[in-house]
Formats: sequence, structure tokens, C-alpha cells
Amino acid sequence: MRSIALFFFLFPILFIAQNYNEELNDIVAFESSIAEKKIDFKASMSTANYDLKYHKLEFELDPSSSYIEGEITSHYVSNEDMSQIVFDLTDNMQVSGVYHLYSGASLDFTQNSDDELIIDLLQTQLAGVKDSLKVIYSGNPISSGFGSYEQDYHDGAPIIWTLSEPYGAKGWWPCKQDLNDKIDSIDVFITTPKFNSNNQENIAVSNGLEISQITIDQNKTTHFKHRYPIPAYLIAISVTNYLTYNHEVENNGSPFEIVNYVYPESYDSANESTLVTVDIMNFFTNIFEEYPFSDEKYGHAQFGWGGGMEHTTVSFMGGFSRGLIAHELAHQWFGNKITCGAWNDIWLNEGFATYLSGLVIESFDGAQDFNTWKQNRINSITSQPDGSVYINEDEPTSSRIFNGRLSYSKGALVLHMLRKELDDTLFFESLQNYLADPDFSYGYATSDEFIDSIEQTSQTDLTEFFNDWLYGEGYPTYNIEWSQPSENLVRIVTNQTQSHESVDFFESKVKLKLIGINGENSTITLDNTYNGQEFYQTVLFEVSDIEFDPYYDIISKNNEVTLSLVSVDMQNEVFVFPTPTTNKFKIIKPENLIIEFIDIYNTSGQHIIHTGYSEYIDVGEFSSGQYFIKLYSDQGLIFKPLLIK
Repeated sequence: MRSIALFFFLFPILFIAQNYNEELNDIVAFESSIAEKKIDFKASMSTANYDLKYHKLEFELDPSSSYIEGEITSHYVSNEDMSQIVFDLTDNMQVSGVYHLYSGASLDFTQNSDDELIIDLLQTQLAGVKDSLKVIYSGNPISSGFGSYEQDYHDGAPIIWTLSEPYGAKGWWPCKQDLNDKIDSIDVFITTPKFNSNNQENIAVSNGLEISQITIDQNKTTHFKHRYPIPAYLIAISVTNYLTYNHEVENNGSPFEIVNYVYPESYDSANESTLVTVDIMNFFTNIFEEYPFSDEKYGHAQFGWGGGMEHTTVSFMGGFSRGLIAHELAHQWFGNKITCGAWNDIWLNEGFATYLSGLVIESFDGAQDFNTWKQNRINSITSQPDGSVYINEDEPTSSRIFNGRLSYSKGALVLHMLRKELDDTLFFESLQNYLADPDFSYGYATSDEFIDSIEQTSQTDLTEFFNDWLYGEGYPTYNIEWSQPSENLVRIVTNQTQSHESVDFFESKVKLKLIGINGENSTITLDNTYNGQEFYQTVLFEVSDIEFDPYYDIISKNNEVTLSLVSVDMQNEVFVFPTPTTNKFKIIKPENLIIEFIDIYNTSGQHIIHTGYSEYIDVGEFSSGQYFIKLYSDQGLIFKPLLIK
């Protein structure tokens, strides 16, 4: 495992802290808006009977027109005996022919109003048999104004770009559009006029490694090869008069390129802004693992929206702020290498990308800016009293999937709380093992599978943690009472209320900062598992105040810390004798003081005994060590230390 202890100091790069709060809002607004027009699609049960192995995607288009012609060759294996195969394709796209690849035979097909392309096979195909076919089609993809397939202009130059998350791929090519079957590998061929009407060269971009550019007459065909499993929604193309430039990532002696495709009018500013991608790439590689597609490329392609989209190996970017660069790059691990198993689990994509953007702030800008980032996330999360990270809906809407407060911010802060629950070393080791797990790597994972993976590495039962913070709704409000009954002892009592009835108590590690009268301070962590829990903490100074959650590590709101009422007058009138003791002790007190009950705690705050008052208390069976006595009297609570030898 990589050393984690020093990773936050490995990148001494100075940046002006950005307003990531506004930036995240922009990312969420963008991703929600593009999904809004596509979310009505439901994965067809008709496509469940086969497993896609390979696509050859051949597109012919002119960026000055929305018209597209395509030939899609599909290799698949039948999951059951089947006489038909179904692809998703909007009914405005016209299929002109379907052919069995090996025999060349023409296959009968129909298109219906459910956006299905239904193809009759030559004969019943038995389960486990591999076969292939080609679909030839054309049309003008419907422009919703929210992506899928867009024709537009920038600075007078035409552009075509696609964006298919979550259900837009069927709008421009026949595909299997679901979250349970990644295509094992693809080749993409994009044929365009070599030059646009302004005599500027058209440059095409898609997933994977560019293999060739071949010009025949006035047309140019660009070939991209991608040899990793990929879902339909992450396949993308774009064509315009891009200028390209590269940044090299050393990658421990196996370098690869970050290829940037930008508008000519944006070249100077983009070239300056994208350089940080190398540093972010190195940072993510250090704390997780090598970039998952390093033998192909990573890159950015500028397009016509203000946000970004993490297409595998090439993120489409509306701008080049550091926060957006970090967010989209993070998705290459969390979203592309491992994809959420259902849209209900979208936090495994977006919560991770949001948190990794926060880690960039922590590493590059320091703890203070990271605390501000966490505070902003908490303020957003607690602006409403309800809402879980996991989407407890059978058919979630786009606004719920791409909910910035829950899927992004709360998902990110739950990951941060998990980090504090486990500690840095175990947290990052668990994520490394999750990314490397062959059950999920280049595939899918659900929330429950993620939890199982983390528990396996950490050897920690996290059932209660995730029930509260992932599946439960709302947040706690804490009331902390404290007193200093003796010079070197602080007593702390924790209570909480919950903003939503789905959680009866939020178990968490609570950090408190003890502040002394002369400026001394000490930060302690309490493992808070129930209301009214008492803790006893030894201190070396007189405490004047206690600060709750000083580093914004807990999702909570409206917390209070108060000094509790203790009988100060009687504190110095009551004595425990002898101390240290070996078997029993006597309580020496004024005659007018009535003591009703006695509790004894160890230094971990564990309750040892509860007993009525008697002149002598037997502790002969206690282990040696430091203890604390709480006396319930008619004049208030009294606390005394006890040492047993």
C-alpha cells in the first residue's frame, strides 16, 4: 500500500482558493438540466437477453448540419435462447438495413413508438452463442437543447457534440442503454469534411486512443480505439475546428498524454488552465491507484455547455476551472472504471467526484480552505431537514438523481465522515482495494457492494454508520454539556435530536476542542453511540470553553455547548479517602450534605457501577487504574477522582 501519512504535503502548489461552492452549484445545475429531458426512458426488459461484447461505430457527419449517417456493428452473446434482438433507438431515426455480419443476409426489423429497434434473427440463437450484426441508419437527432446530439456554432465555426447521460445515447445511435451491460470494447470511426466553410480543419474526438486520420478526397476519417468496458452513456463524439495540445504525465516511467481539444478563441486561457490537470492526476494516482486508462489517454474537449461530462478518457468541458477539472477527472475512477449499479446509487459517482474535488482543495490550498469547503457543504445539506444520500425510489426523477444537496454534497460529506470513522490509512486502503476488486473493476457496483468491500478491508462493522448516514434522512443537532469538577478532569455529556424520524440516533465520532483560560487547547474525539452518554477527560489546564466540531467533520446544525451546573461549593468539601486505595474507600462529607446515588466510570467513560450511598464503597474487584466518581447530592452533582492500585 502507498504511504498515506504525508500525501497531503506532496504538492506544494500555490493557487488562489476558488469559490467551489458556486462552482459545484453550476456543475449540479448543468448535469440536472441535461438529464431532465431524457429521464423518462426506462431500461427495456427486451434488451436483457444478450451481453454486448464489441461495437464498431462508424459515423458520417458535417458539423454544420445535424444530419448523421451511421453503421453500427455489434458483437454479442445470447444470455438465453432468443429469436429476436432489440436495440434502443428513437423512432425518428430511420433504419435502412440490418445485416447478419457473417452471412451477409438481410434481417427483418421493425421500429416502434417505444423507441425500440426489433430485429428478427435468422434462426433461434441458443444461449451462450456469439453472433454479430450491422445496423445502417440515418436521420436528424432531435435537439432538446439539453444535449444528446447538438449542432451549434462558436465564434462562427460549426460544432457537433454529444452528451448521453443518463439516457440520451438512443437519440443518435442504436444501442443497449442500461446500467447492467458494459460494452467490452469499441472502435469509433468519424468521417467529416476535412475543412469547414471557413476553411478551418475539422478535428474529431472520441473515446480512447486516436489510431489514424485518413483523408480521401474532401473527407477525413478519424479512428479511435477503446479497449475497456464502457456503458453506452459514456460514448461520445465531437467535431469542430479544435486546436490541440498535450500535457505529459510521467506515470512512474510509463508516460501518457493529456490531450486537450479547445476552441481557437479559447486556446491561450485554456492552455494556462489545464496544466494543473497533471498535478491533480499525480495526486489522485498517489492516493488511489494509477489512472485506469493510462495506456490510451486522458483529455478534455471543449463543448457548448457551461458544465462538464466525464466521458471515458475524454471529459467534455464547458470551462477549465480547477474545480471542474478535478471533478471530471475524479470520475475516471469513480464513475467510469467503476460505475454506479443503478441511478439510485448515483452518489458512488457524484459523491466521490465531489469529495475528490474537496481533497484537491485540502492538498493544494491547505486545511483552512478545506474546512471552509466542508462548512459550505454542511450548510447546503442542512438547509432542509430531510433527504437521504441513497435514492429510495423505484423510478427516480432527474432532479432527485442530480440533487446537489444529497447526491453531491451529502454523498461527499458521508465519505469524509467514513474517513474519520476509519482513519486516513484504513480509509484510503479500503478505497484502493475497492477500485482493484475484480468484481467491480471496469464494471458496476451498488451501494451495498461498496459497503461490503469497505467492511472487508477495514474489518469494521459499518452497518449502523451507513444506516444512519447513507440510507437514513436528515441530520443531528447536538447539545453538549460540560463541567470541570476538578483541576485535571472534564466531564462531558452528549445529547442530540434528529431532524427526521427515519433515524433514531446518529452514531458518530464527535470532535471537541477544549480551550484553556491561557489559550491552551486540546482536541478530543468521543465515540458517541447514545443520548446522555457521559465522558470523562483528563486535562492539563483549566478549561474556559469547548468548541464543537471545530473542523466541520460532522453533518449537523444548530449545535450548542453549555457549562452544566455542578455544586462548586461542595466540590471542595467532599473528599475520597484513601486514594490511592486497594479495596475500598470512604466518602468524607459535611453532615448536612445528602448523597443519594454514586456512579463510577473508568477513563474511557465506561460506566462501571451504580450504587446507593454508603460510608464505605467496596472496589476490591476493580482493576488497577484511574477512575472517576459522580455523586448525586441534594446540592448538585459532585465529581471526584479515584486511583486504585
